[in-house]
Amino acid sequence: MPELSSLSVVSPVRRALPGAPFLAAARGERPARVPVWFMRQAGRSLPEYRALREGVPMLDACFDPEMLAEITLQPVRRHGVDAAVLFSDIVVPLRAAGVDVDIVPGTGPVMGRPVRDVAAVRALPVLEPEQVAKVAEGVGLLVERLGETPLIGFAGAPFTLASYLIEGGPSRNHEHTKALMHSEPKLWHELAARLADVAATFLHAQLAAGADAIQLFDSWAGALSERDYREFVLPHSARVLEEVAGYGVPRIHFGVGTGELLVAMRDAGADVVGVDWRVPLDEAVRRLGGEAVVQGNLDPALLHASWPVLEAEVRRIVEEGRMARGHIFNLGHGVLPNVDPDVLTRVVQLVHSL
Repeated sequence: MPELSSLSVVSPVRRALPGAPFLAAARGERPARVPVWFMRQAGRSLPEYRALREGVPMLDACFDPEMLAEITLQPVRRHGVDAAVLFSDIVVPLRAAGVDVDIVPGTGPVMGRPVRDVAAVRALPVLEPEQVAKVAEGVGLLVERLGETPLIGFAGAPFTLASYLIEGGPSRNHEHTKALMHSEPKLWHELAARLADVAATFLHAQLAAGADAIQLFDSWAGALSERDYREFVLPHSARVLEEVAGYGVPRIHFGVGTGELLVAMRDAGADVVGVDWRVPLDEAVRRLGGEAVVQGNLDPALLHASWPVLEAEVRRIVEEGRMARGHIFNLGHGVLPNVDPDVLTRVVQLVHSL
C-alpha cells in the first residue's frame, strides 16, 4: 500500500475566479453577497435529473463523464447557486477500486460482504488514479462549462467509508464498527489508513483535473463521542486533508450530528466547518473560538414549510452567520428528494438579497 506522501501534488492551471463569492467566503472574506449552495443539489428533487437518469443505475451515472457533468450543471442553471458540487457518491472510489458495492434504491450503499477481520481488511484493493479517470474527465468537462462558478469536489471520510464496509450497509447504531474500533484498535487503524489512501487518491484526481474546493463528508461521525473521534478518526481525516493542502483550495469538513465534534473536525485541518441544523450557527462559531468560517445550516425538512416560516429561518441563519469570519449558506444535510425545486430557487434569491 503506497504512502500518502507518495501521491505527488499536481498543480494544474486552475481557473482564476476572483469574483466568486463562495471562494471569498471560504477564505474568510466578506463577499458582496452571502454565497449559497446545497448538499445534494444535483439529484432527485430535479425533474430534469430524473429524466436523464431514467433506466441508468446510480453508480453507472457516476462513471459517465458527460452524464455526471450534465447532472452537476443542472442545479447551477436552475437555481443560480454560487457553487457546483460534483455529482458522485462516497462509495464511488470503493467501486472503482474493485470493492463489491452497489447502491440499492431506498436503502443506500450495500456491500457484497462486510469487512470485519484481518483477512478482509488486507484484501481490500488499492485505488489507482486511472480507476477514477472517468470522474476526472467529468471534472475537466465541468471546468470548461461552469464559467465563473466554482466546482466542489468531494470524498467520504475514512470513518464513514469504514462504517459502510464493516456494517455491510447503512446502520443506525454502527455497532459492528464501534465494536471493532475498541476491540481491535490496531486493525481499525490499519483499515482507516487504507481508506485514507482511497479518499486522498480520489481527491487528488478531482483537484488535478481542476476542482476549486473539496468537501470531506464524514456523514456518520456524529455517532461518536469526542474522545473516540479524536483517538480513532481524527488522525485519518487529518491525513486526507493534509494530503490536499498543497493545492491551496478551501477544504470543507462536514458531518451529521457533529455539534459536539466541531472543534475536533476543525482541528483535523478544515478551512471551513460544516454545521448541521442541530446547533445554531452563532453557537457553533462560539464553540469554534469566534474566528471560524462556517457552512450551513437550514434544516432540510423546513423546505416543506410555508414560505413565511422558511423565510424567517433563512433570515435567522444569515444573521447568525454574520458572527463568523465567513459564512456559506447551505442546508444542515442534503436536499430531500421530494422537495419542490422552485422553493430552492426562492431560497437562493432570498439569501442573495440579504
